[in-house]
Amino acid sequence: MMAGLSRSVFIGGVVAPRTSVLGLFHVSKVAGPVPKCYRVRTLVTTAAQKNTNTEYVIIGGGNAAGYAAKAFVDNGAAEGKVCIVAKENVAPYERPALTKAYLFPVDKSPARLPGFHTSVGGGGERQTPDWYKEKGIEVLYGTEVTGLDIDKRSLTTSSGDTISYNKLIIATGCTASRLPEKIGGSLHGVHYIRDVEDADQLVTALQSAKKVVVIGGGYIGLEVSAAVSAWKLDVTVVFPEQHVMPRLFTPTIAAHYEELYKKNNVKILKEVSVVKLKSGANGEVVGVELTDSTTLDADLVVVGVGARPVVAPFLDAGLKSEAGAIEVDGIFNTSSPGVYAIGDVAAFPLKIYDRRTRVEHVDHARKSATHCVESLVKGKTEAYDYLPFFYSRVFEAPGSERKVWWQFYGDNVGESVEVGNFDPKYAAFWIESGRVKGVFLESGFAEEFALLPKLARQQPAIDISALKSADSVETALQIAQEALEKQKVAAV
Repeated sequence: MMAGLSRSVFIGGVVAPRTSVLGLFHVSKVAGPVPKCYRVRTLVTTAAQKNTNTEYVIIGGGNAAGYAAKAFVDNGAAEGKVCIVAKENVAPYERPALTKAYLFPVDKSPARLPGFHTSVGGGGERQTPDWYKEKGIEVLYGTEVTGLDIDKRSLTTSSGDTISYNKLIIATGCTASRLPEKIGGSLHGVHYIRDVEDADQLVTALQSAKKVVVIGGGYIGLEVSAAVSAWKLDVTVVFPEQHVMPRLFTPTIAAHYEELYKKNNVKILKEVSVVKLKSGANGEVVGVELTDSTTLDADLVVVGVGARPVVAPFLDAGLKSEAGAIEVDGIFNTSSPGVYAIGDVAAFPLKIYDRRTRVEHVDHARKSATHCVESLVKGKTEAYDYLPFFYSRVFEAPGSERKVWWQFYGDNVGESVEVGNFDPKYAAFWIESGRVKGVFLESGFAEEFALLPKLARQQPAIDISALKSADSVETALQIAQEALEKQKVAAV
C-alpha cells in the first residue's frame, strides 16, 4: 500500500471467508518515524498504574494472549509495558472448558470462572483480573480495535482511544463458522460456541430443551454432544462425512467412538447434510431438514462446523497471508516489522515436517505465545519447533459410566497399525517408510502418554510386523519403546 494512502474497509457477513469480529477498520500506511509507545487517552483498566509508555500491545483476549502475558511476567518485562485489548469482558481463560465441563448440568459441578482462567491449564497460576493488576498489565476489557496504522505503529479502539506501540502481537484467534442466515443459521435456539457468553446462553437453553441436534462430527460436535448427554435429553449428531473426526481418526478408531456415543444415548447420523433449519411461528428453531429428506425435531441446535481465523483487517493492512492466516517466520515475525502473530491466526513453518501450517489448538496457543515473547524479550533466535498434538476428554460428568481421554502426537500419514479392544485402551501407530510418524492412545496411564511425543518426534524405525502381532496395547507400546532405545544406542 502506498505511503500516504488510507482507505476504509468494512468487514462483515457471517459466512464470508474472512469474517472478522473487529468490525470497521480504517487502515493507513503512512511513511514516517516510529513514535515512542504511549497512551493518548485511557479507560478505567486493570493496570496498577496508568501505562504511558506501553511497549507491547496484544490484540485479543484468548488463550494465546493469556500465555503471552504470563511469558512477559516470567521474563521480567511486564510491568508498565504490556497492554491487552480484549473483546470479552473477562480475563483470558482456558477455552477448552467451554465444550466440556462448562456444559455439565448445574447439579454435576460444572466448571465456572474464575476456576479456569489461564494459565491453570498449562500448570501455571490462575490469572484473574487482580493478577493482571498486580503485574502492571493493562487490560482493556470489552474493547475492539477499530483502526490500525502499521507505519505509525498505532491503533484506535471502540472507546475512541488511540494506542501507540513498539511491538504488536496479533492474538485474535478464531470466530465460529456459521450457517447461512437464509437457511436458518440465526434462528432463536441456534447456538455457536467460541466464548463464555456463548456457553452461558447454551447452558440456559439446555435447562428447558427436550430435543437437541448437534451439527458437525468434529471436535466441537463430539465434545458438546458428550457433555449434553449428561442432561438426559434427546441428542442427535449429524454430519456429512463417513465417520466422526475424519481428519484424524481412521474408520476403525471412529467406529469405536461412535459405538460409545450410542451407548450413552447419543444418536449419530452420518453422510447427511443440513438443507435448512425449520422455523416456528415466533422465529424459533423447531427442526432440522436433512439431505436424505428426513426432518429432525429440535428445540435447540448447536452448530460445530469449524472456525475461521480473525485476520481480515490485518491482511487488508498489508500483512502477507498463507493458508487463510497471517504468514509468520520461526519466531512469529509477520511481513511487517514490529508486528507478530501467534496462536490460531499464525501460518508458521512446521519445522519437523518442513511445511507451513496453521494449528487451532490450545497447546499451540500456549507454546507459540511463549516462544514469541521470549524472542522479543530475550532476543531468542531459535525457530519454533512444534510437534502437532491433539487431545480430547469426554463423558467426564460425575456419574458417567466411562470417562474417555485420548491423545495424538505427530502426523497421521502412511499405514496405520491399530492395537487393542477399546476396553478401555486403544492405540494406533502411523508408519511411513518403516518409521513411526504419528501415534494415538486412548485411556493410557501417565507414563504411557509420556511416551507418545518421544515416538512422534524421534520417529524411530520399527518392526511393523511385530507391531501388527502385538496382543495388547501394552505390548505394542513396549515394542515402540524398544525401537526408541535401539535408535538411541545406534546414534552413540
